[in-house]
Amino acid sequence: MFFSGRNNSRLAPVSDAVHAEIIASLYGTPVPVLFAGIGLAIVGSIAARETDDAFTAVLTALGVVLSLIRTFDVFSYRRRAAGTPLTRADVVVWEWRYGAGSVAMAFIIGLFAARSVMLGDGICSIMAIGLGFGFGAGVVSRLSLRPIIAILDLGVIGVPPITAAFAQQFDAPHVGLGLLMTIYMVGSFEMVRMSYKSTLNQITLKQQFEQLARTDPMTGLLNRSVLATDLARIVAERGEARVVVHTIDLDHFKAANDRFGHPVGDALLKQVAARLQSVAGQGDLIVRMGGDEFILVQKFVSNRDDAERMAKRIFESVSAPYCIDDHDIVIGASIGIAISPDDGETVEALLSRSDKALYEAKTLRGGFVFAQDLASMPPAAPAGETAVRQRAA
Repeated sequence: MFFSGRNNSRLAPVSDAVHAEIIASLYGTPVPVLFAGIGLAIVGSIAARETDDAFTAVLTALGVVLSLIRTFDVFSYRRRAAGTPLTRADVVVWEWRYGAGSVAMAFIIGLFAARSVMLGDGICSIMAIGLGFGFGAGVVSRLSLRPIIAILDLGVIGVPPITAAFAQQFDAPHVGLGLLMTIYMVGSFEMVRMSYKSTLNQITLKQQFEQLARTDPMTGLLNRSVLATDLARIVAERGEARVVVHTIDLDHFKAANDRFGHPVGDALLKQVAARLQSVAGQGDLIVRMGGDEFILVQKFVSNRDDAERMAKRIFESVSAPYCIDDHDIVIGASIGIAISPDDGETVEALLSRSDKALYEAKTLRGGFVFAQDLASMPPAAPAGETAVRQRAA
């Protein structure tokens, strides 16, 4: 994405999840930011006193103030991230806030080092350049995952003292100092490139393993482990809207699986999963619970009619004929529906209520049943009567 490798291949852009994790790592601790400010305060105070240079004092004061501002910014990010999840736009804003502060601090330290070289005080120059080297090492270790920011930091911290060294009297010590800092800066660029590739690969692999742990290998849908986290988050974020849980069980699947064999049964489950994905809305959650049972979670539904329309689409789509390996297969679907907050505001309550409604739907030989209607249903209702009404509605 930012650097070309030795084989001239470009790195692929990172995913939103990886990007968010990278930015979170930048704000993980305020210690490096504070240490940079403390280091500049110590070295700058000594240099300003020894050289009696007003510009050195001003740069020191600016650096200390900026360090405090950046420290407060770290805590601001952590408070914000502890609330609702950050959007991609939010992450980008926080990234460039960190980047702007880091580049500004690097520029102050770079000017400070350059000024120390120009003043000609040997001890102060050594301390100032050492501070620059330390800050540069921190840039390589912490900002390699944001290469553009890292390069800007290394450039603005290195170019001023290098220029100052070469601009002084053209003698061996100053030329050597300029060359040494140039080599360090160029070498740091290469270290950023290598660290970026290595760490990004590790984060991407971590994300892939986490996704595999959440995925059903048969259908590619999410597995039931996500309900405790994802469904809970959806319910918590619903606001004034409703969240609808459709628990779906396939009718006659076992008969088709026994008759045509497991490979056909597996292919049938994959097609059911594809059909559920086709009827789901953007952001809806689709989960394979295991066997022939699925869950579709509608996010932020305005009323019960929207839930009923979705249930009809699910039923009609899943119940439409299938053709697999030249076999014509017809199955049905029973759907139990629970709505939050009416049927509960916890994952356990919603799943329990939708399971009870599913059991009633299967008793009625297919169709869909709302958990809210269970209390009003006569216990001796003729088999199939309600199901037919629901399917034809």
